[in-house]
Amino acid sequence: MSVKECNHHKGKKHKRLRKIFWGIIIFLFIVLVTILIIWAILKPSKPSFILQDVTVYAFNATVPNFLTSNFQVTVSSRNPNDKIGVYYDRLDTYVTYRSQQVTYRTAIPPSYQGHKEVDVWSPFVYGTNVPVAPYNFVGLSQDQTNGNVLVVVKLDGRVRWKVGAFISGHYHIFVRCPAFITFGSRSNGISVGDSGAVKYQLVQRCTVNV
Repeated sequence: MSVKECNHHKGKKHKRLRKIFWGIIIFLFIVLVTILIIWAILKPSKPSFILQDVTVYAFNATVPNFLTSNFQVTVSSRNPNDKIGVYYDRLDTYVTYRSQQVTYRTAIPPSYQGHKEVDVWSPFVYGTNVPVAPYNFVGLSQDQTNGNVLVVVKLDGRVRWKVGAFISGHYHIFVRCPAFITFGSRSNGISVGDSGAVKYQLVQRCTVNV
């Protein structure tokens, strides 16, 4: 075989490989555009969260600049989409006071939420001798003495959306639920057993950012 014929065959092979390469690229582009169009049509709505109640088992701010607390919070989440599911791959719960975290994080087990489904979680969140900034501790002590403490139950984690067989990448979800706790004669809670725990029925809508 002459050099000319050899170069001719190589040229045909390169053309064939280029056609295959560009065919794959065009196919992937069409698939991506199709997914984006479906995504734009469906317009996924973020889940809605409601803080149903908070049970206070311990709330002790007698040691200067330290707080010991133990809460059980009941939070419900609803998926408003009728064609999109939600994967909660990670979701941590904790409590803050004046933007400072005052409990440890409690992880909620990963779960999948189908179309229009509602999930309810009741994790315990607590902290033992958690340091509180001095300026916050002054306010906390005053609020507790006055019988009114506003804390915020927060959840944050990562979610994915499921549309048919397509599953999106991870999105950060951040949930904020204000909880108004009253003490002493002003308490509007319900005593739970003989443990001294008090349950507050709140049904408080939370703000959700995704």
